[in-house]
Amino acid sequence: MKINPPAASPKSDTPAMAAGRRASGCLVPILADQLTISLASLEAADPATSVVLMAEVQAEATYIRHHKKKIIFLFAAMRHFAAELREAGWRVDYVALDDPANTQTLGSEAARALTRHGLGHVVVTHPGEFRVLVDMESWPDRFGVEVDILPDDRFLCLTRDFNAWAKDKKQLRMEFFYRDMRRQTGLLMNGEEPEGGQWNFDADNRRPPAGNLGVPDQLRIEPDEITRQVIALVEERFADHFGAAEPFWFAVTAGQAWTAFERFLAESLPRFGTYQDAMLVGEGFLFHAVIGLYLNAGLLDPLKVCQAAEAEYRAGRAPLNSVEGFIRQILGWREFIRGTYWLNMPGYEHSNFLGAGRDLPWFYWSGETDMACIGAVVRQTAQEAYAHHIQRLMITGNFALIAGIEPRQVHEWYLAVYADAYEWVEMPNVLGMSLFADGGKLASKPYAASGNYINRMSDYCSRCAYDVDMKTGPSACPFNYLYWDFLARNREKLGRNPRLATAYRSYDKLPELRRQAIAASATVFLDGL
Repeated sequence: MKINPPAASPKSDTPAMAAGRRASGCLVPILADQLTISLASLEAADPATSVVLMAEVQAEATYIRHHKKKIIFLFAAMRHFAAELREAGWRVDYVALDDPANTQTLGSEAARALTRHGLGHVVVTHPGEFRVLVDMESWPDRFGVEVDILPDDRFLCLTRDFNAWAKDKKQLRMEFFYRDMRRQTGLLMNGEEPEGGQWNFDADNRRPPAGNLGVPDQLRIEPDEITRQVIALVEERFADHFGAAEPFWFAVTAGQAWTAFERFLAESLPRFGTYQDAMLVGEGFLFHAVIGLYLNAGLLDPLKVCQAAEAEYRAGRAPLNSVEGFIRQILGWREFIRGTYWLNMPGYEHSNFLGAGRDLPWFYWSGETDMACIGAVVRQTAQEAYAHHIQRLMITGNFALIAGIEPRQVHEWYLAVYADAYEWVEMPNVLGMSLFADGGKLASKPYAASGNYINRMSDYCSRCAYDVDMKTGPSACPFNYLYWDFLARNREKLGRNPRLATAYRSYDKLPELRRQAIAASATVFLDGL
């Protein structure tokens, strides 16, 4: 068996290309998040003699009960990509979900294709999820074939390079990784110095919503016949999955995704930075790009996206704070998150540093809660398979943190409900960033907040059954007393965190009766969950 692990060298050093040729007579499985024409395995294989395998399988749609729109997006994008590959001269063996012979697992479909085409060699690009990698590594023994697993060089930092950067560091912090990536790529650099004289402009990117912001509409792509067939298939086969299937308006080709991104550049990027943390009822997208699902499925190239955003700044069409904030999310956070995932797998999925054990409340699925903020975000998520990063971190994530919800259940919810969610990006964001379940491997402190933060950054509280100004009691905003109760019950593990020192000093100054009222309010509320 030949396997190039995630720390291997770039694709130019793969066995076929190192010999100055493409591998012939091989099966090239393409996964749903690998819809890139320059994919390493496609670059390494000879289209004249190789067969591309693409398979819609029940196991991948149901190991987590994914949102209907997420399944539609991936199956429709896969079918369109298969057509693109055929036009480019590839022989594509496409197995649809409703094919009577479909065994409904990726491994079994690979085995069937190997037999069907008389092939004994698999060339595949490294998958994005650990469980899939484990399955692929079993194929040589199971199927008696040679398997080359090539590094996924669509990311800007190879796993090998991230591991080298992380080696011997006591703590990994995205900010320092991001600075190195800026230097490496030259993005927003002025010689050896960052453009504008500083590395990040977060201080300029926290303005709350005010007045009529004039939010532009998202580009909505009308489904073609291929996509409509997928919608009907998903409505039939996954009727009991979370979320609405229609209206469906996502891009399903690279060209459509780039058109949607160009709309963002022209209409939203100039104000993206300023209002990227803001939240408004009925405005779930605000000035966000909504391209995470396209990047993560391979329809957009992260470097080209960052370069296009930088070009807007250089041309004077977008301010530095917006462009830097946008690039940081992709060049910094996205790459850092992926490196963190592979550095800590397997085992990261079991993280529960704070020992949280409460079950996920049903309102994460139904949206039926008197907490207006959570209700709004869950209903939006059900409709769109999307919520922006502050809604995820400071509303649903914040509540799960301070209420002590068991991390594995929260992780599986996020993985199921968002169209851009794959384990490599979702798991560290949820377990590390939102829940502090990894004990600080990813974030330097828990992102816990009271209702004051939500009230400042949104209009949710003005529509809520609870009073954000009340601190305890049945009418008080639950975030208020749950925040203090979270600190109190986790003091043994969090009390020495320097970034929480001020919060603990404030708690200690509260009158004893107030602290008793906090504990009593939290107990009543949490018991009610």
